[in-house]
Formats: sequence, C-alpha cells, structure tokens
Amino acid sequence: MEKVLERYIPERAIGPCLELVKKYGIHLKIVNQRVTRHGDYRMLPGGGHMITVNSMSNKYRFLITLIHEIAHLVAFETYGRRIKPHGKEWKYTFQQMMLPFLRPEVFPNQLLPLLARHFKNPKASSSTDSALALALREFDSVARDKQYVYELPEGSMFRMYNGRIFKKGPKKIKRYQCIEVATGKLYLFQPHAEVEWLGTS
Repeated sequence: MEKVLERYIPERAIGPCLELVKKYGIHLKIVNQRVTRHGDYRMLPGGGHMITVNSMSNKYRFLITLIHEIAHLVAFETYGRRIKPHGKEWKYTFQQMMLPFLRPEVFPNQLLPLLARHFKNPKASSSTDSALALALREFDSVARDKQYVYELPEGSMFRMYNGRIFKKGPKKIKRYQCIEVATGKLYLFQPHAEVEWLGTS
C-alpha cells in the first residue's frame, strides 16, 4: 500500500494516511477518472469499509479527497448513520482530520491560506470553492485541454463532458448564467467549470 500511495499523495502525508487506512480497516481502491465525483465511501457487507478515489495526477487534490472520504467513515462511526453525509458532524470530523496535514511540509505555501479558509467551513466538494479549485489546478501534472467558463467571451458556445451544449451568458453574483441550446433551459456554472469551447455564435 505504501508504494501505491507514494504515487498519489505528498511524501510527508504517506505515513499518517497509512495509519488511518490500517486503523479503520479501509479497502482503498484507486479507479480511473470519473467526471461526477473525486471519491466515495461505502460500508461493505460484513462491516468492512471501501473508499474509492479517482486516479489523479494532483497529489494535493488526491490527499484532500482521501481524507474527505475517511472523514465520512469516522463521522458515521462517531455519530451514527443517521447524520447528513456533509452535515455539521462530517464537517467537524473533516476539519479535525485535515489539521495535521495543513503545514508546509505537506502542502505548498501558496495553498495553505486557501486551505485554511476552506476548512473553516468545508464544502461537500473542494471544487465548489473557486479560489481553491483554481489554485489546486496549478499542480495538475497533466496538460489542460479544456477552458474554464470564466475564460470564454459572453455568447460563446461550449460543450460539457456529457455532450450537452450551452451558450454562455452574463455573470450573476459568482456564477455564469448559461442556456442549454437543445432545451432553452437556464443553468448556473461555476467560473472554474472546465468545458470544451466551440466558438462564438
């Protein structure tokens, strides 16, 4: 397991993560990239625990995702199975579990202030924190072949991962109003959503 984790998380996080995996008897499965989620936790029949995390080139995102999923397990064991998956019990557990990792030996200095702010009130996905998501993308080792919604001129047409085509509209507070071409329905997009630019209409 140690050799596997060496490929996916920062060196100084390997020991503590291995301890968590052993302590909770986690079966860790690393899978090909899924678009809709970075990871998930589920209890196995017989009481075992399975955590699935996307294979990703960004060691910092992988670490955050792994601890996020372990926090689900710990929160359920501590507070019971009736808690909300991303409720206050999970948030508190996630905060406490991330604290030992929020130091310059694990994360680059430019990420630490953003992580500190994010973990004051962690969201269900770090991708919904625009500043953190964009900062984390700077550490992706795979070249980006998509654009961010905020980079496209208003009126641009773009395609999502699922093939749906949208036209970019104006920014409303933090997100962009976009119209799905096929249905005329209005959707809000995070500025850092990755899309395939198709040009302007």
